[in-house]
Amino acid sequence: MENTVSNWYAIYVKSRHESVAYGELQKKGVESYLPVVKRMRRWKDRRKMVEFPLFPGYLFVKVIPTPSGFVNVLRARGVVSLVSGETGMPLPVPQREMDSLRIMIEGGGDIDIYPGIKEGARVEVKSGPFKGACGTVVKKEDGYMLMVNIDILGRSIGVKVYADDLEGV
Repeated sequence: MENTVSNWYAIYVKSRHESVAYGELQKKGVESYLPVVKRMRRWKDRRKMVEFPLFPGYLFVKVIPTPSGFVNVLRARGVVSLVSGETGMPLPVPQREMDSLRIMIEGGGDIDIYPGIKEGARVEVKSGPFKGACGTVVKKEDGYMLMVNIDILGRSIGVKVYADDLEGV
């Protein structure tokens, strides 16, 4: 007897193709979820709140766990793979985790969109006036600001850097 219960699965998509893959999956009739958050984006002349994927490179699909269900997802433009365990089988995301994720996103609260950048993490500044500087995150402040410790000659200086200017090293 074939399984007819749908499960949620995380899928990995090409870099910056979250919306493309989401649209393709919607066209195929695959229930999909792309959680997005708003964050400040800086340009030389202005700053603006812009929607970004909460998990860059990933989105979620709800499919019946059959080879044909998985192949249908994998054939969508922009999709690279399903997130799988050691056995190579796609790992389902528990429904309660998906429900919690939706509640948090729809609640409109300030969501930490940089779970990989925590206090004590080593980071490099990838843009802005401090580009190329490496340091340690000392503390998070004011939503999108981080305090970074930069070691110079055995001493430290602190600078405030926008989170979207940082990446983990």
